[in-house]
Amino acid sequence: MTASSGGSEEPELLDVREVSVALGRAQVLDAVSLSVTEGGWTAVVGPNGAGKSTLLRAIASLVTCRGRVLIGGVDASSMSAKERARQIAYAPQVPLIPEAMSVREYVMLGRTPYRALLAAPRGADHEAVARALTRLDLESLADRMLRTLSGGERQRAVLARSLAQEPRLLLLDEPTAALDLGHAQQLLELVDDLRRDEHLTVLSTLHDLVLAGQYADRIVLLTGGRVVADGAPADVLTAQALAEHYGVSAEVEAGPSGVRVHPVRPGRAGA
Repeated sequence: MTASSGGSEEPELLDVREVSVALGRAQVLDAVSLSVTEGGWTAVVGPNGAGKSTLLRAIASLVTCRGRVLIGGVDASSMSAKERARQIAYAPQVPLIPEAMSVREYVMLGRTPYRALLAAPRGADHEAVARALTRLDLESLADRMLRTLSGGERQRAVLARSLAQEPRLLLLDEPTAALDLGHAQQLLELVDDLRRDEHLTVLSTLHDLVLAGQYADRIVLLTGGRVVADGAPADVLTAQALAEHYGVSAEVEAGPSGVRVHPVRPGRAGA
């Protein structure tokens, strides 16, 4: 299976050109190129060690890379850290949660790109935080300490902080990794609502192919640090591709709600 352009008539918000990352002697990403359409949801999938998390970190300028990352046509390397933070919000797989901080204080951290160093929050900052708390249904938890929250509530707080940042591009690294299936579905429904209502563009890594096929409108498949497929979920998440790149037997069914991936025991497909 070869990579395709995944082209669209919609404007491109993110353009990744030949990005490579070496960590020590390991070549983690090797000339990765992809573009992300404004307003869409692109999921990066691939087996363990494919370079998915490193790709998001490279886009967020958190790891040194070769190649270019353009946001709205502007090279991210030419932006200041604050300028990039006004364009991109990044939620890592394991976010650093300061437990001695309230939810409201934590969400206010998302306003850092809009304030001078050590400056007190302004009216616009308080308004943005209030909107984010309301949007993520966290008003009743706003004064609770982060350490008292459940896993799902913490994930909502992380999203609220990102939303208060007012970015154009939301990078989510395995947002459902610590959640059970019910909470994972609720979180992804919330992300999709935010994408539509707040005019966000989403680029996420997702380990669960069932969820990726249901929520993303585009899939990028990484293997060994390279893009091996790029396109609509039905074109990328095929039984042949899953067997080749994941070593798994699966049946794939495309329907009105997206692509459904059903792992099956080897030799029993279609039984």
